[in-house]
Amino acid sequence: MCGITGFLYTDNRPAEEVFVRLMSEAVAHRGPDGKGEWTEGAVALGHRRLAIIDLTPAGKQPMISANNRFVISYNGEVYNYKQLRAELEAKGYWFHSNTDTEVVLNSFVEWGVDALNRFNGMFAFAIWDRKQKELTLARDRYGIKPLYYSIQGASIYFGSEIKALLAHPEFTSGLDKEALLEYFTFQNFFTDRTLHQCVRTLPPGHYLQFGPNKERSVIHTPVQYWDYNFSKFDEKCSEEEYLEELDRLMVQAVNRQLVADVAVSSFLSGGMDSGTITALAAKQLPYMCTFTVGFDLSSASGLELGFDEREKAEHMSYHFKTEHYEMVLKSGDMERCISDLVWHLEEPRVGQSYPNWYAFKLASRFAKVVLAGPGGDELFGGYPWRYYRAAVNNSFEHYIDQYYLFWNRLIPNTAIHKVFAPIWGEVKHVWTRDIMRNVFAKFETTPNTAEDYINHSLYFEAKTFLHGLFIVEDKLSMAHSVETRLPFMDNDLVDFSMRVPVTYKLGNLKEIIRINENEPAKQAQYFSKTRDGKLILRKAMGRYIPKEVSERVKQGFSAPDASWFKGESIEYVKNIVHSSSSRIYDYFDKGAVRSLVDEHLQGISNRRLFIWSLIYFESWLQRFA
Repeated sequence: MCGITGFLYTDNRPAEEVFVRLMSEAVAHRGPDGKGEWTEGAVALGHRRLAIIDLTPAGKQPMISANNRFVISYNGEVYNYKQLRAELEAKGYWFHSNTDTEVVLNSFVEWGVDALNRFNGMFAFAIWDRKQKELTLARDRYGIKPLYYSIQGASIYFGSEIKALLAHPEFTSGLDKEALLEYFTFQNFFTDRTLHQCVRTLPPGHYLQFGPNKERSVIHTPVQYWDYNFSKFDEKCSEEEYLEELDRLMVQAVNRQLVADVAVSSFLSGGMDSGTITALAAKQLPYMCTFTVGFDLSSASGLELGFDEREKAEHMSYHFKTEHYEMVLKSGDMERCISDLVWHLEEPRVGQSYPNWYAFKLASRFAKVVLAGPGGDELFGGYPWRYYRAAVNNSFEHYIDQYYLFWNRLIPNTAIHKVFAPIWGEVKHVWTRDIMRNVFAKFETTPNTAEDYINHSLYFEAKTFLHGLFIVEDKLSMAHSVETRLPFMDNDLVDFSMRVPVTYKLGNLKEIIRINENEPAKQAQYFSKTRDGKLILRKAMGRYIPKEVSERVKQGFSAPDASWFKGESIEYVKNIVHSSSSRIYDYFDKGAVRSLVDEHLQGISNRRLFIWSLIYFESWLQRFA
């Protein structure tokens, strides 16, 4: 796990080593174990190393291929690197190190961009072809590892984090107002935009190539090499056959991701996903550490009283015999970390991510690699209350309309133009419904059945919501120099999950009900009525975790902020929302914002996600604008 950065001048002027060194230093937290820069002609590559596999100097980057033609700056872990290495050695390749970096590099030498489909893991890399004078940027299938780029005139900048681009003395940026509208519609980005003007995210499952000899007028478009496909399944397979294969693949996925030359640990909540990963890992690692973040609920109320999972996690730690550590968050902890969190996360994403900040801060005291559970819900149907529209639509456009209103998470659709009044003239041409519909642009056929629509929802959430979770996981883990591994995103397991029929994931398609996404503990409301979701995963993993865990209602990783924002943190909220000096009001209308916040403070509506986003954006403006 590392940080990469660099730039290319397509007008062939010489690259400055001091500039790439500045860019590399900006992401030093991603790799405290080593650093390197490489320049030649118009290109510069920088690297920061977090040593996980082969801790020797042989893993130093940027790394040059044995034939001296290719140079790589790489971030990630390719878990099948030993198998690929054996295949390459049979073709005559020899290796200086035991790193997966050298395997990725030689794979590119042998197969070019076709090598991307051979990698099972998480990665982002830049490879410079010294012969063809071509730069290749690539990102893993699912977007677990981030990669940003910007084209400004004859200059191309890239890096694992946006702050690396900002460190280049010639780089210019500002606030992307269209992206701001997109975020405050969905609490996420469905396009490749960021809040930083001109900075784009290389989409998951894509690569991008540049060369100084190419015409400057050429529009460089990312090329897709992989995408999710939830539509294919084998009707001949029985549920028992699916269960046995899921069991095999889950064990295989966890075991694959235990490869490391440092200790591997795991997060452990009271839920099934982290419990399953811990149970399987503990079979191979008898002295592994586990970590849980809980919440002080002394000022919480209602459904939020169930948000602290420490007792459940302690029970599983006892069951799996792990060395267990906990941290308890209080209402003031968000205020303490918000500035640093914003600096590291850079672009706001899904949910209220400050509990994740503290989770990685805790893990960093004891571990360098930690296993985590994102992916299980998105692949196996863990959010049934989101899919109900799939069963009640009479056309695809009707489906889009209703799903759009559901994912309109922060500002009511009727109030968007009021909130954005100061800049409405600059963003009114942006149709956020079209942004959402474009997520399905690749589909040539229209869904017909309830299962078809639900598979569309699973596709949509994997492309958007899950990708947002990956950004949060990467940025906040690397802020503390910790590598996160996600066993549910093993290639074989993902491919299998997409073939599992919806009827094995959700049991009561006709009874799916509507739940307000902003309502605290909406999962508990749903399960109290249907107890549906991830059925096949629950059955398969019931072999490894206690029954009360595999059948437990889903509990998201959320702080009781709905209560805190109205109670212990109310003055902090008011100091931002009611201050005439708050910079958010350069873009938002004071009256419209205060009206929505007051609805929360008065207990009329739950606006916790909107309030969190306002706090985040105010801090973002202070750090980046």
